[in-house]
Amino acid sequence: MNLNLKATDQNTYDAIVIGSGISGGWAAKELTEKGLKTLVLERGRNIEHVKDYPTMNMNPWDFPNGDRVTPEEAKDYEKQMRTGYTIRESTKHWWVKDTEHPYGETKRFDWIRGYHVGGRSLLWGRQSYRLSEMDFAANKKEGVAVDWPIRYKDMAPWYDYVEEFAGISGQKEGLAQLPDGKFLPPMELNCVEKHVRDRVAEKFNDRILTIGRNANLTAPHKGRGKCQFRNLCMRGCPYGGYFSSNASTLPAAQATGNLTIRPFSIGKEIIYDKDTKKAKGVRIVDSQTKETIDYFAKIVFVNASCIPTTQILMQSANDIWEGGLGSSSGELGHNLMDHHFRLGARGRYDGFNDMYYKGRRANGIYIPRFRNLPGQAGTKKDYIRGFGYQGGASRTNWTRFVKEMTVGKPIKELVQEPGPWTMGMTGFGECLPYHENKMTLNRDVLDVDGMPTIVFDAEWKENELKMREDMMTSAAEILEAAGFKDVNTYNRMSYPGTGIHEMGTARMGRDPKTSVLNGFNQVWDAKNVFVTDGAAMTSAGCQNPSLTYMALTARAANHAVEELNKQNL
Repeated sequence: MNLNLKATDQNTYDAIVIGSGISGGWAAKELTEKGLKTLVLERGRNIEHVKDYPTMNMNPWDFPNGDRVTPEEAKDYEKQMRTGYTIRESTKHWWVKDTEHPYGETKRFDWIRGYHVGGRSLLWGRQSYRLSEMDFAANKKEGVAVDWPIRYKDMAPWYDYVEEFAGISGQKEGLAQLPDGKFLPPMELNCVEKHVRDRVAEKFNDRILTIGRNANLTAPHKGRGKCQFRNLCMRGCPYGGYFSSNASTLPAAQATGNLTIRPFSIGKEIIYDKDTKKAKGVRIVDSQTKETIDYFAKIVFVNASCIPTTQILMQSANDIWEGGLGSSSGELGHNLMDHHFRLGARGRYDGFNDMYYKGRRANGIYIPRFRNLPGQAGTKKDYIRGFGYQGGASRTNWTRFVKEMTVGKPIKELVQEPGPWTMGMTGFGECLPYHENKMTLNRDVLDVDGMPTIVFDAEWKENELKMREDMMTSAAEILEAAGFKDVNTYNRMSYPGTGIHEMGTARMGRDPKTSVLNGFNQVWDAKNVFVTDGAAMTSAGCQNPSLTYMALTARAANHAVEELNKQNL
């Protein structure tokens, strides 16, 4: 090691990536494989694949209190627990404490976060769907917000590219609104789900039921083992059975010899050079030592996830733009979106009592969007855009019994037999990009690391509320058509953030006056800064968005290196 190097030399790389989650991992892989010495800055602790999954093989009875945290512990996770499924004794180590990382709400916003290498790529639901031409064109067609600067043809080869590496299982269906991809063999529908698929095909000419397209492997792939149907994914998978940065993209980047990962590195600001109108690097705060350190690079990818990415931009170049780097359009922090869900229908099916299923499939059914489709007048409703359904069928277990109903031998015999088949369907609906749905910085309230906190001001509006009524009614209609009994709709309420699909606060567009990023995800105000996580989304679609983040990242990284080689950056 040359000890005579200047600090700026020691801290200089070809590229810097802020964040190591789904999009940050992809940026690291693509940039390193193209020969760039790349520094990945992660604000949380390091997580090594397998080694740092402490609960991955534990049994239910290994956890006290039925895998629930104690009331005393729960006080640290008041907002993180709002979803109802994140904070468990088996998973609490992944999530931030609200007492250490607070945020404000003008209107309720459920911001669910984990700070560590791999980010939420270790924790996501793994449903992986492409946006369609209809989705990319919708804003322009309907006069909503601004037009996407890209179309499906621009994204299709990159969807192919990331699917082939990540390993997405699924069934091709030939639908314009849900383009097919490069799939591994699909997981199997169970007998009741097959029955519903057949009935839906018979009774509805505008909808189908298919197996979910997801990032759980159905065959060994790229050195990773296939899904074992344990359905313990949120604990971390020792087999690499689902796509994560830790199991997939970061090892690929590490293999190039071009990767440096620095955990405990909080992105404070992008260092902006007003003379060149480009970024010079990134200023971080070491969360352990509290030291401020500058790192330098020719290109910067900001992939901290939607809200933190926008926060870093807001904290940058304030001497040039009061609202931060990328705020010259007035759109930075605005157009905040998420998917609204937690409503649908469920019912009981009398039949198939001699049938069961094997394992705990980490996947479910998917019914793609069937409302407001181009050229299909019968699908039109009094709202725009649409929704899809996720869910599945299963047999009830011993918990269906009320303990006082029977004792002794009768109950022992009963618990050895599975109960009736039931099926639930949950709708995931699109939220429109409203300028007034926003996030702002609060520099008066700081987190445990001394960083400004966020205040959210976002809500569902009339279009989403009308859609939600249809989401319940149509779910019940499908189950009843398939012969289910005791069909009931439900609405457990969903708030922005609950879907954990935050999008849109640094949107792409065609005009620097109305958008933050151009068609290759470059910040208009600094062309060597790229944003390819959820912040870049111009509209949301109703599909799970992570696959689109992957494809946007691979595309932008390719463009960045091409421009770098032309000396345009």
